[in-house]
Amino acid sequence: MIGEHVLAGYTAGSGGREALALAHVIVTLTGGRLTVGTVHPPGRPAAAGEAQALLDRLPDAETAVQESRGAGRGLSVLAGRVGADLIVVGSAEGGARGRISIGSTADNLLHSATQAVMLTPAGYTPLGALTRITVAYVRRPQVDEAVTRAAEAARVLDVPLRLLTLSIGDDEDRLRDDLALAVRASGLDAETALAEGDDVADAAGRTEWDEGEILICASSEDATAHRVFLGETALKLLRAAPCPVAVLPRGYSV
Repeated sequence: MIGEHVLAGYTAGSGGREALALAHVIVTLTGGRLTVGTVHPPGRPAAAGEAQALLDRLPDAETAVQESRGAGRGLSVLAGRVGADLIVVGSAEGGARGRISIGSTADNLLHSATQAVMLTPAGYTPLGALTRITVAYVRRPQVDEAVTRAAEAARVLDVPLRLLTLSIGDDEDRLRDDLALAVRASGLDAETALAEGDDVADAAGRTEWDEGEILICASSEDATAHRVFLGETALKLLRAAPCPVAVLPRGYSV
């Protein structure tokens, strides 16, 4: 199940603190292991020392430092090195409060990571409990995989599962039929929601979101096997959602 070993990407800003807080909640729920990591540029001994000093301020934390030219690539390499199955990062500074703002680190992870990636909205304060898992659903093989994994997590964590489909001028009868099939395939009495809107942000804004909820998105069908690649619609939904969003690599099977 996702969250057996979580890597929190830590920085000195609010995004790093929020990522660490969410990572703590996840491992508390899953009974998993937490590593707090940061990345520094190569060829600069002073930067390596500063990175380690930043982590040394965290009490009783398992920490790791990675050298890399890019923070996103560095975190993915570090996650592979320590055996993490989920990377948690915060929003970029300056974004709208309550929404996810994608900086260069998150952008790299969302288009190349080999681990699941979770982002926190700006200003996010974890509730301390998970109240619902929602999967952004459209009838595709990789999304059906995500439903299977989310259903497994919902069973283990004893929380409701919801399948959410956005309707932007689509055939709603077909979308409802697809949702019904997905519910049966999940093996759970999952909730469903069909959110109508003029665009993705409008539909997401008309959707009811619980405090303590997480949203799971599957990677695009254009993704390489076992890598994250977020498609355009899912990226718009990620930016509009008021809760943490996890993106699974294509073929995720942990």
